[in-house]
Amino acid sequence: MSDGLNQTNRVAPLAMESGEFRAIGYQLVDRIADFLDSVAARPVNPAESPVTVRAALGADRQLPQEGEEAHVLLQRAADILFDHSLFNGHPRFWGYITSSAAPIGALADMLAAAVNPNVGAWALSPMASEIEAQALRWIAELLHYPVDSSGLFVSGGNMANLVCLIAARRARVGPDVRKNGLGTRRLRVYCSQETHTWIQKAADILGLGTDSIRWIRTNHNFQIDTEALRKQIAEDLRAGDEPFLVVGTAGTVSTGAIDPLGELAAICREFDLWFHVDGAYGAMAAVLPEAPPELDRLCEADSVAVDPHKWLYAPLEAGCAFVRRRSDLDNAFSWHPPYYHFGTEATNYYDLGPQNSRGFRALKVWLSIQQAGRKGYAQMISDDICLSRELFERIRSCPELQPLTQSLSIATFRFVPADLDPNAPDSEAYLDKLNRELLTRLQNSGEVYLSNAVIGGKFALRACIVNFRTSVDDIKELPSLVVRLGKDLDSELRKRLAQPGCSS
Repeated sequence: MSDGLNQTNRVAPLAMESGEFRAIGYQLVDRIADFLDSVAARPVNPAESPVTVRAALGADRQLPQEGEEAHVLLQRAADILFDHSLFNGHPRFWGYITSSAAPIGALADMLAAAVNPNVGAWALSPMASEIEAQALRWIAELLHYPVDSSGLFVSGGNMANLVCLIAARRARVGPDVRKNGLGTRRLRVYCSQETHTWIQKAADILGLGTDSIRWIRTNHNFQIDTEALRKQIAEDLRAGDEPFLVVGTAGTVSTGAIDPLGELAAICREFDLWFHVDGAYGAMAAVLPEAPPELDRLCEADSVAVDPHKWLYAPLEAGCAFVRRRSDLDNAFSWHPPYYHFGTEATNYYDLGPQNSRGFRALKVWLSIQQAGRKGYAQMISDDICLSRELFERIRSCPELQPLTQSLSIATFRFVPADLDPNAPDSEAYLDKLNRELLTRLQNSGEVYLSNAVIGGKFALRACIVNFRTSVDDIKELPSLVVRLGKDLDSELRKRLAQPGCSS
């Protein structure tokens, strides 16, 4: 207890009177509103070095010994964030699968932080727990997944997939796995070569080991080859291994491919395997009236992972894990030490996942679903897909751009100089180098932000549109920008390679 404490009138350094909070809050909301109005005119990416960013932050400052005024700190924080950030809310951000965040989500996060419920136990968060349950049910409806399934909000796709795999391991191996581990059992997991790297993290964390993963080849559409899958399962059974889980992907990271979910479900029933779908990106396209037919089979999965911070346009973080049977989550995660007395008459989310202390992630999604409704989401997701197709057609009509793939809202392509001889011995290696450096220039240009994929061994540029701020006017500028920067870079590279002693 500090000296001189007045028990009747304590003043804490972090306390703030309502008048000050209101004034500072209004100022901050005004600044955020101005930022949102101006984001399209800002560079997508400031392309600054770590040295520059650290200097702007004052990264070498010592720990403050005395406090500062809150309004000064917030203004300073807004300055450095608005001037030194990459903006995934920019209409020309088409890089990784991170959406423009709905403004109502930003306000929701502020409201959630003000109430600050711990959504681990119902008694600590009665309304927040019920909002989470309702939001989960609504998302399940959008996915056409059983509304009596169980689930919870987590940080993102990696964690959502991991939660589902932990539930699968307990369900398929039995209760002793929680006490004894796997021992010498050789469990096997099956997925396509296009599956996101979360599967490696999960296999490592669960004690399966990454050698437990059977990477199944894909067909010409980058979907898992189901015949190859059957053969691998049969081969593992003959070897005395234990196949236990198949992963289908609804929207691969590189190309947006959707695995044949119906066939995978049938194979899992035949071999009595757990069927999990990584739908972090593409599963939400199930809301479309013209949804890809395979998404109708999401309802057959034992578990599904989906990211509302992708195609539900929620601010980070927001992932969801759905498991068909609540008992599978309870059996995998529930512990009841003597110091927990929260009762069982309502959902305690610490029973369903790895966290005990949990933030109120559901509020921003719950509010966004009500603001947009099913029809609003169908419109926005459909627009993103249409824009991707329009971009692909514009790429197709440009002689110096080679179209590669288009699925969902992902288009891949590469720049190919008009005078490049495709039969030259090192042409493919040169094109990989050219497009790799071109991607860096595009990202640093501030005009657009793309990412990359490797398509059939070719290094490709990749545009993924999960952005309700993007318009036709934005995408029509991309081909000419790529060609202009590509030509300049091609000229520089050829001169560089022509120098004596230069081989790369």
